[in-house]
Amino acid sequence: MTRKQFRLVFIAGALGVIGVSVGLMLYALRGSVALFLSPSEIVEKAVKPGARLRIGGLVSKGSTDKTASRLAFTVSDGAHEIGVDCVGACYGGIPDLFREGQGVVAEGVLEPSGRLQADQILAKHDERYMPREVVEALKKQGRWQESQ
Repeated sequence: MTRKQFRLVFIAGALGVIGVSVGLMLYALRGSVALFLSPSEIVEKAVKPGARLRIGGLVSKGSTDKTASRLAFTVSDGAHEIGVDCVGACYGGIPDLFREGQGVVAEGVLEPSGRLQADQILAKHDERYMPREVVEALKKQGRWQESQ
């Protein structure tokens, strides 16, 4: 085998190994692609208790029950609702944007009762939000519209 043939075989082998490793990584991550599941998706997929997941939706109005050491609320997507309990370290990390009728993502473990035992709560702002710097830049360019 000449040096040129050896080099081509080596490069082809290296590309094959890289391709297989990328394929294995994508295969392993295929279930983790979604940022969160809606309550309807959790019901449809029949997620088993003990599964770690993220649930996203709106905090149902009138569902928040806050005590000195516990926060309980319901997340809804309009069709289904799932209860969320937040105690311990999670309770101390409740964002300022958290309120009823607002979007939320809760990460935790699904309990046998069907409620999510959350260890992290993320409040979502509405889709019209823009950082102040972006608004100022758009105003300077003359492209800002007050309806945004």
